[in-house]
Amino acid sequence: MTDPRPSDIFAAGQVLNNTYEIKAILGRGGTGEVYLAVNQITERLSAIKALNARFSGNADYLELMKREEQMRNIVHDAVVRYSECSRTDAGHVFLVMDFVDGTALSDLMFQQRLSDQKLLIIAHRVLSGLEATHAQGIVHRDLSPDNIILRDGAAERATIIDFGIAKDTAAGAHTIVGTNFAGKYEYAAPEQLDGHADFRTDLYALGASLLAVARREVPDVGTNPGEVVRFKKEPLDLSGIESPLRDLIALLSAPDPKDRPATARAALEVLDGWLKPDSHKATTKRARKSGGKGLVIGAVALVVAGGVAFVSGAFESLMRPALPLVSPFTLTATPQVLTGHAPDTDSADLLRAAFAGSTGNTPPPDAVTLATGQPDPAWPEQVAELLTLAQPLSDWQIDIADTDVQITALAPDRPTRDAMNGALRDWAARSGMMLTSKVLAGPEILNTGALAAILGEQSTCGPLEVLGDTDGQFAMFDTVTVTGDVANARDIDAARAALLPMIGERDLRLEATVLNPDLCAIRAVLPPSTPGAVSIWLGRGSSGDAALTGVYHTGENPVVDIQLPATITGASLWVMVIDNTGKVFNILPNINQTEHLIDNLGEVANGLRRVRVLWPIEALAEDSSRLAIEVDSDNYGKSEVLAILSRSPLFDLRRPRAESVTSLAEALSETLEGREGEIIGVAARIIDARE
Repeated sequence: MTDPRPSDIFAAGQVLNNTYEIKAILGRGGTGEVYLAVNQITERLSAIKALNARFSGNADYLELMKREEQMRNIVHDAVVRYSECSRTDAGHVFLVMDFVDGTALSDLMFQQRLSDQKLLIIAHRVLSGLEATHAQGIVHRDLSPDNIILRDGAAERATIIDFGIAKDTAAGAHTIVGTNFAGKYEYAAPEQLDGHADFRTDLYALGASLLAVARREVPDVGTNPGEVVRFKKEPLDLSGIESPLRDLIALLSAPDPKDRPATARAALEVLDGWLKPDSHKATTKRARKSGGKGLVIGAVALVVAGGVAFVSGAFESLMRPALPLVSPFTLTATPQVLTGHAPDTDSADLLRAAFAGSTGNTPPPDAVTLATGQPDPAWPEQVAELLTLAQPLSDWQIDIADTDVQITALAPDRPTRDAMNGALRDWAARSGMMLTSKVLAGPEILNTGALAAILGEQSTCGPLEVLGDTDGQFAMFDTVTVTGDVANARDIDAARAALLPMIGERDLRLEATVLNPDLCAIRAVLPPSTPGAVSIWLGRGSSGDAALTGVYHTGENPVVDIQLPATITGASLWVMVIDNTGKVFNILPNINQTEHLIDNLGEVANGLRRVRVLWPIEALAEDSSRLAIEVDSDNYGKSEVLAILSRSPLFDLRRPRAESVTSLAEALSETLEGREGEIIGVAARIIDARE
């Protein structure tokens, strides 16, 4: 099923034509959507294909829908059954067909390796369905693994679906897509590239599909039209494919249509003729000369009710020694190595295919040895499912002894870990095995750079920074500490929610200070600060001691010095205080002090220039132009001292003694635009006034 969206054509619970109740959306495409529905009268499940509104009024697309609906005259268990074509009051055209509950070959081919026997059963079943459609003059033209569904996963119930671009071969009939190409390049017959299609076109597509599923890979036909044309001129590469499947694919997919069976019926006669004891080579040659009739392929097979059951080698199997008894029945796997047991070759192939699909590594044929003693007939399928579940994990080891299973693993992140633990619990409940698991969340090494993008997105009041080792790496179970300021308490929760999924098995400490929106509004327009260029020293007027925390209580007198290297000359210094009432006080230069050139400000000692901007109360007696403050109930809260050092004056004119935050933010944004290279340094410190 697919998650619903507000933009979907239909919604769950909606009833079409007073009959079909929408249950869920199955998929979306470029021209429409497919839904699962239930007939409220018969309670049968249906699939409903609906055209998007912009295509529902297009004559060409409507003709395609009508063409597909005409398939309702074909009644065959291997062909999806269509019932009606209709239009909603909103103008959406939709098509009703049987719901085929099963797995597409395109999905199954990447989940497990299908034996040659099952592929031949599927081939016989599809050819039977094509015989029914060809008898009505219908060519599918888009046959491929995704259009062949195995009902309930059974090869003998393969069903052809999606005749959306089928061609009517009757006299006078026309094809909506004209003489242009229709189908998928990977499976299309060579003649389709020239706009031609007949019954033999579907046979080529079936042969190419069988090869893709056998190889478990989509054919690589090239990346441009020229490469595709050259590929289609040559016979398909059948290396590694054993007879009789190899010879069936070769017959169906001959580049020249004349070398293929003329119809699906003719191809079926080839399959049905495999009991004849003629020599393989001679009959293959005769079959091609006669359009595919009478082919006999080396291995003996029995065709029964649309399925193929091999009997070749039966006498040989009776002479084989008995398989050894193994107890306990075991399997051990890591992403690099697979070793274990299986009761038969199909089960061994299943386990190797599951391992390869999960890890991308193909195990050697002897990785799984044949033996008796499996604790349950479903043991191979259950173990294969567990191997498939391991695919999202970064590193893992599975140890199985009969029904005791141990798995240790490292997931790439917390969401994957949590999802994996849930999947393992479900698997254990279904399989009945005794599972002991320990899945940790990675990454094994966390680089602070990986957190930078997330922190940038969560920064609401200046940058959030990660504290840690100088190498910027955190090992498993380390503590990740993030510091900075935020606009409100909700931002801390949002940052935590964004960081937790990616830090794995590590503790997170968020040491963020909540500042008022006025302070954050100024920070939003400031350029990045340069460490060491300028700094702010906070002290206490009564003692002259440093106030490291920046916290002052009632009656205390904050003192502020701006510090910068004495080697910096010819620069301009601007200092302001943003208080907790929404006002900004420009304190350097100010109404009584017009000087802002640092060469003429402060005192130099030991290579450091100190410019005092807030003084002790007692200093006002010496110079009334100095500024001093004392904490009382009128100024409780957080204020910020901001210093900007620039190569040229920050503003063309002095700012007013006091102004609003909005006014200063606009002025800073305007004056800083394009002048990033002139800013030498920016520094800020919080004065926290409390009772």
